Amino acid sequence: MSAAAPDPSEPGGAAAFPWDEAMALCFGTFRLSPRDFWALSPRELAALARPSSRRSAAPTRERLDALLQLYPDRR
Repeated sequence: MSAAAPDPSEPGGAAAFPWDEAMALCFGTFRLSPRDFWALSPRELAALARPSSRRSAAPTRERLDALLQLYPDRR
């Protein structure tokens, strides 16, 4: 016998997991395969969904020019 899911409208009730949003993020944004999505641990899924605070600002024009000098396109 299984217990009924908690009612989110009750105090202490839990909301259903947002599977649609999780799948849209992983399949759309991160382009994961279904195999890779379902292999994620809850901790890995949470890390993907969390906004990254370590993102740096876009490189300056000078930095881009320096990178182009270091790594020119080969044509």
